Amino acid sequence: MSDPTFWHRLQFGFTVTYHYLFPQLSMGLALFIVLLKVLARRTGNPGYQDAARFWIRIFGINFAVGVVTGIPMEFQFGTNWAQFSHKAGGVIGQTLGMEGMFAFFLESSFLGLLIWGEDKFSRRIHDLAAWALFAGSWLSGYFIIVTNAFMQYPVGHRIAPDGSFQIANLAAYLFNPWAIVQYAHNMIAAVVTGSFVVCAVGAYYTLRGVHLDQAKIFLKTGAIVGLLASLLVAFPTGDRQGKMVAAHQPTALAAMEGRWNSGTWAEISFIGQPDVQNRRLDNPVRMPGILSFIAYGSFESNVKGLSEFPVEQWPPNIELLYYSFHIMVGLGTIFIALMMLTALQLWRGRLTTSRWLLWILVLAFPFPYIATTAGWMTTELGRQPWLVYGLMRTRDGASHLVHSGQTVFTSLGFAGLYVILGFLFVFLVMREINHGPVPHGAPASH
Repeated sequence: MSDPTFWHRLQFGFTVTYHYLFPQLSMGLALFIVLLKVLARRTGNPGYQDAARFWIRIFGINFAVGVVTGIPMEFQFGTNWAQFSHKAGGVIGQTLGMEGMFAFFLESSFLGLLIWGEDKFSRRIHDLAAWALFAGSWLSGYFIIVTNAFMQYPVGHRIAPDGSFQIANLAAYLFNPWAIVQYAHNMIAAVVTGSFVVCAVGAYYTLRGVHLDQAKIFLKTGAIVGLLASLLVAFPTGDRQGKMVAAHQPTALAAMEGRWNSGTWAEISFIGQPDVQNRRLDNPVRMPGILSFIAYGSFESNVKGLSEFPVEQWPPNIELLYYSFHIMVGLGTIFIALMMLTALQLWRGRLTTSRWLLWILVLAFPFPYIATTAGWMTTELGRQPWLVYGLMRTRDGASHLVHSGQTVFTSLGFAGLYVILGFLFVFLVMREINHGPVPHGAPASH
């Protein structure tokens, strides 16, 4: 309780983690909605249009809860992180403002047209609205990623006489190489989440023996897109993200692998428990040379260990960083295997009769959420102890006037609110799933 910064970090970490459960599905479903509408036009099969309409309704519920859960984070910039906002607001305020003005309003406006405008506009206009929704959703993601990328790898700025950061080169800031790599990795991960959710609903309908035509569409599109996305999230996007970390955050790379000593032919650790006090990795299962190759493209490359750096530059929670990274990578590997198996059964024409696999698909939908949460924890824990890497430490960005008790109190309030929102979200989504996809103009069964 004597460290307000700890509670500020915990509150923001909690609220942003809960909030991101919703945008990742929105961004994944936005692609599926466009894909289903394209297939409806090209095949003439009205089932694809019915499928798109169903996922638009799910998107709407998910979007609304995402907006509500995102509001507290905006206030925390001014309450819990006032020093950071004062110092970096001249930079990050640009993209946060652009996200609200250009992307959020684009997304929300055309979402309304998609939900309520099908009877009032032509099919072409309705299809164009789906493309606008997709553009707004993915553009919103880009502006948020650019904001975060500045904290990871600050470029395009200058330091004003009062010590604050200002935009010096807008193009360099907006097209930060870290942002481009991180954005590709993040958005493909969102598509993985969307794919697993679409497959899970298709498998659920198949197991129940209802909406079977729609279930086949969900399983087919979810499996094909899911396989491609699961592969792309590992390579090249994940590979490029790892190389960026190696080049610009070597302490984070060392902590992610529980590596204390430097050397060539650096091992990648599949399993192990970091012992920070004794500076070692207990019970490791390793493969030599792979980390050197992944990080720098050569088995002979030297990968620095944490011992090369002052302790005050180490990430303060190495254990959590290490486990978050390995959970993300482990689940990503499982996703590839599961989607390969699903695609194989689809190709063989046996997916709808493989009840064991359908059950796995139903039960697997939470795991992409866990993987993306672990991925973001890896990103944010790896940046520590810096708030803006190399320029501003986390302890220097916290507010001086908000004490621990206030932050704990408001955190409990957020937790209570989020529990209520969570139950409401599940109720509304399950109601839509039980109604199922219905042809245009047909009443939904209750």
